[in-house]
Amino acid sequence: MNRKILNHHLQFVLSISSILLLFSSCSYKQDQVLFEGNTQPNTSISVATIYRIKPQDILQVRNLQNVKYIVDDAPSTSSSSSSSANADNQTYQVEEDSTIGLPVLGNVKVAGLTRYEAEKKIAYLYSKTLLKDPVIQVKILNLKVTLMGEIKTPGNYPLLKDKTTLTEVLGEAGGLTSKADEKNIKIIRGPQENPQVTEIDLGKLNSLSNPACILQNQDIIYVSESRHAVKNEKLQNLSNIAQPALTLLNTVLIIFTLSKQ
Repeated sequence: MNRKILNHHLQFVLSISSILLLFSSCSYKQDQVLFEGNTQPNTSISVATIYRIKPQDILQVRNLQNVKYIVDDAPSTSSSSSSSANADNQTYQVEEDSTIGLPVLGNVKVAGLTRYEAEKKIAYLYSKTLLKDPVIQVKILNLKVTLMGEIKTPGNYPLLKDKTTLTEVLGEAGGLTSKADEKNIKIIRGPQENPQVTEIDLGKLNSLSNPACILQNQDIIYVSESRHAVKNEKLQNLSNIAQPALTLLNTVLIIFTLSKQ
């Protein structure tokens, strides 16, 4: 009789363990499932080209001969508060008519130009009207990429220079975590309804010459967890869930057995 009771409780314990294992498997990271299951590598991913300025872009414009202002003289105190703020911050939004309003020059058309072309145009216009041999620097402040997954400091990172590479941005983010799969890095590009995806294997040196590694505005870089790390995490989750339950079941079994003696 006691043997039957023990067998019955053993089967019960094994059943509970199986259920716990199932729940542990279901705890697999949601973003891992999202990026592993719904995206397919696409070898036709668009190659990055030099970005051209668009309406609504935010530009920082500085004269490197004078680090405080574009022009040599400080803005007039009679200027409006918005104009003063623009001068102090040296940032200008590109309007729908493709222009930015610059001190002295007024409205200058910059949409459609690359950052370098905008620098040359603004420098030329200032050299004709006010400054001698100005050195103009233009940065596009609103361009960014998003880093997700097994990265030490995930988040949004600005693209402040032309042809920023994958390795440069990963370096800014502190690199990969110890759980990362460096052979499975995804660059997701384009509209959400039909994204283009390419996989990068950082273990191969020739992968760094892949044109897709030159990042574009709004790219998403996802670094997946390695299979070894996933397996260890599942086992740890199972252990954390199962240990208290099994301890309780064993205690109940011992009490029940002793009560039948």
